[in-house]
Amino acid sequence: MSELTTIARPYAKAAFDFAIEQSAVEKWTEMLGFAAAVAEDETVKAYLSSSLSAQKLADTVISICGEQLDQYGQNLIRLMAENKRLSAIPAVFEEFKHHVEEHQAIAEVEVTSAQPLNATQIEKIAAAMEKRLARKVKLNCNVDNALIAGVIIRTEDFVIDGSSRGQLTRLANELQL
Repeated sequence: MSELTTIARPYAKAAFDFAIEQSAVEKWTEMLGFAAAVAEDETVKAYLSSSLSAQKLADTVISICGEQLDQYGQNLIRLMAENKRLSAIPAVFEEFKHHVEEHQAIAEVEVTSAQPLNATQIEKIAAAMEKRLARKVKLNCNVDNALIAGVIIRTEDFVIDGSSRGQLTRLANELQL
């Protein structure tokens, strides 16, 4: 996936810069999201990996997307087709979303807990992370029974492991020294 991410970055950055310039970030988010969903369809994936001409591939994707793509979105699809990068559309969408989140100063935080968190716990974690990161956060909460108790909080930059499993692992590592 890292290769697709590398391929996607310049397309996502260009699309994001254009969207900012045109005050159309929301529209571009919708367009790229729809195009990504189309590109992730198994039938379309197989079609995109065929040896058809770039023009034919681009026309097909544009046709499937229909009115969801404006002329600029269609131009992006054509450019990616010419460069044989249509399979990277989902990665472009993910990278684009990262640019949007950075622009909006929103950090995505993954919280994995041993038990489902209640609203108060979620609010406290969100407030603490907003304070620590100095920006708004979007929490993605998951449950992993293997943690035994506690939570693991992940952002792009760091991990806070407050789980019993993590504490036991650290203790085991200390005892092996």
